Amino acid sequence: MSIKNNLLEIKSTLPEIVTLVAVSKTKPISDLMQAYDAGQRIFGENKIQEMSEKWEVMPKDIQWHMIGHVQSNKVKFMAAYVHLIHGVDSLKLLEEINKQAFKNKRIIDCLLQIHIAEEDTKFGLNETELNEILQSEAFKNLKNIKIVGLMGMATFTENQDQIKKEFQFLKSIFDQKRQIITENCQLNILSMGMSGDYQLAIECGSTMVRIGSSIFGGR
Repeated sequence: MSIKNNLLEIKSTLPEIVTLVAVSKTKPISDLMQAYDAGQRIFGENKIQEMSEKWEVMPKDIQWHMIGHVQSNKVKFMAAYVHLIHGVDSLKLLEEINKQAFKNKRIIDCLLQIHIAEEDTKFGLNETELNEILQSEAFKNLKNIKIVGLMGMATFTENQDQIKKEFQFLKSIFDQKRQIITENCQLNILSMGMSGDYQLAIECGSTMVRIGSSIFGGR
């Protein structure tokens, strides 16, 4: 199967409300261009340096999503162009994104990452930490970021019931927090689901899926 065929096949199964992020980390530009030529405009990278190198040379109508864990000192390298930052898990990181966005005269969209898995290796906020951020004066003063949704990654397991429970938990938090509408927070994206579990994630209410190996093949 070609990248184009893989992409079109996956897109044909996605509901209209679901956005596909093609996870292109570690893939060469020639692979990304095959997906681009097949109509894909949203790519997800997990290393800022690699994303910036691709941004430099690829068409400028691409939306670049930062899907990896972000270090505060690297934010400045993507602040000029990044479309959406997925894995935001601290007020400190939000403040740095806000600072760099201000320097670039931009408002940068972000997703807050919620810890839903049973693995300690996954990053993310718990419910208490999420509430503390959203209710803090420091957060309300951030004018150059906008929280547009939540994201989470399920436990890496074959147990579908467990994955479903974790997705449903994230959806319940999302539904509660959707009531909060402020200048810098309006949740309309629920990002959950990857190559192995995206169909289940969509059943549970996901509006954005991150798919890599099913499009580009294994690493």
